[in-house]
Amino acid sequence: MDLSNRKDLVYLILAGLFVANAILGEILGGKLIQAGGYIMSLGVIPWPVVFLTTDLINENYGPSGVRRLTLITVGLILYAFVIIFVAMGIPAASISPVRDEAFNAVLGQSQWIIAGSVTAFATSQLVDVAIFWLFRNATKGRFLWLRATGSTAVSQLIDTFVVLGIGFWLPGKIQTSDFLNLAFTNYTYKFGIAIALTPLIYASHHAIERYLGTSHHRHSPPNPQVIEG
Repeated sequence: MDLSNRKDLVYLILAGLFVANAILGEILGGKLIQAGGYIMSLGVIPWPVVFLTTDLINENYGPSGVRRLTLITVGLILYAFVIIFVAMGIPAASISPVRDEAFNAVLGQSQWIIAGSVTAFATSQLVDVAIFWLFRNATKGRFLWLRATGSTAVSQLIDTFVVLGIGFWLPGKIQTSDFLNLAFTNYTYKFGIAIALTPLIYASHHAIERYLGTSHHRHSPPNPQVIEG
């Protein structure tokens, strides 16, 4: 990868934002919060950045760019959880301001939550790519808002129900009624954010085109290549 090449640099920045926020979303997802009378997973905070970068990478670097980055991110998420579990097994020093109990309570997630998170992330991202390009090809490259919002709407429906189903409902941590209420609340939030991000997607896409000095033709998809390292 040549960082003096603007296209490589843009991909690196988008990939970094994608990976960082995906890992944060997985780590934060085990905490449930109450917002305006609704219960949601704290993981919903960084996910809008994942939505945005997914669509920008899809649009500017093609489906293989998202697929490869998704697989790399899954590996990094698993790596992060392994390091956390190793860290949990190392006793805190007597002068440590963070005791083992507090550290383990905050960072220690069950195997169910981890399995749900990784499965949901990988599945939803691959579905997102497929839906994005289905809409793009069907509209001949027009209506960026449709493929961006449409792909997110479908992929996040899968993501929300899979992660909460495997992480909380299957192991019996929450009742079916609470699971459905939590899933619909989280999905409604994510869908609302996806719509709200539409102007930012257009602005970001325009900024990338200006920076790269290119103008993608709306009626033909870009060459779906991945930046090689």
